[in-house]
Amino acid sequence: MLDALSLDQMRMFLTVAEAGSFRAAALKLDRVQSAVSHAIARLEDTLGVSLFDRSGHRPLLTAEGKALLVHVRDVLLRVDAMRARARGLSSGVELELALTVDVLFPPLLVGTALAEVSAAYPSVAIRLSAEALGGPITALLEKRSQLAIIVGESFRDPRIAMEALTSINMIAVVAASHPLARASGPLDAAALANHLQIVQFDRSPLTAERDIGVISPRTCRVGGQDIKQAMILAGLGWGRLPGWLAADDLEKGRLVRVGTGALGRRAQLPMEAYLGHRLDEPLGPAARSFATALARLCAGPPEPEAGVRARP
Repeated sequence: MLDALSLDQMRMFLTVAEAGSFRAAALKLDRVQSAVSHAIARLEDTLGVSLFDRSGHRPLLTAEGKALLVHVRDVLLRVDAMRARARGLSSGVELELALTVDVLFPPLLVGTALAEVSAAYPSVAIRLSAEALGGPITALLEKRSQLAIIVGESFRDPRIAMEALTSINMIAVVAASHPLARASGPLDAAALANHLQIVQFDRSPLTAERDIGVISPRTCRVGGQDIKQAMILAGLGWGRLPGWLAADDLEKGRLVRVGTGALGRRAQLPMEAYLGHRLDEPLGPAARSFATALARLCAGPPEPEAGVRARP
């Protein structure tokens, strides 16, 4: 008997429940009121329960109607999602957008661009991961991602097309309580090497047996910028952080710039950020939409001390 249920009946049931009356539902559905009333009556007969109490001026959901409304709403949401996915498939839209982001890149920019993509392509699932150093390039080479945001010039591959987005200022910082914060006069690389350095590592094969930006023989190797920031704030050692991540701690005096010119003027160095994809893998509509949105956001005016500045 339940096989006689139709999506049209369920949609009418939901509309009546949300609109509060058969008349209002009929107007919303562009149907005559009698057709809506008849469809609800047939649905009640099929289910074997009363969905509405019609004794008053306006129909009220019965206890059974309230319970079943949850399931009806879920069914209709799933059907609408399936229809959206089917439309996407028929137009060549990706099932999923897989993106790997360098941990040095501001996640807010990524999220803002993805929000635009999600609004334009609601059927596309998003898979987002954050990796360091050679991780984003490796994700492309291994076909785990369609797009990757890569920071720096250490990792290049002829199979990967790269388009510059913006630059990230890497600032050498230390906790205000650390001895380096109280050192008098400019520090050279030898002075920095006397103190433990907090450095980023990754597990990609591209960084095997390579130390990138490591000065001190004493290191603490961490797997993410958040824990790197925490270790520096704790006074364990010094290290370089992206400006967007260090800005608030610098402003509030929890971190200070390391007093050295050995790591760039004002202890900072710009690193270019790129959006990369495989040359042999054409980008779908959602991926192209993300690339366009991210490029536009990166070209916007920089925030003071944000560590992200647009290309000239």
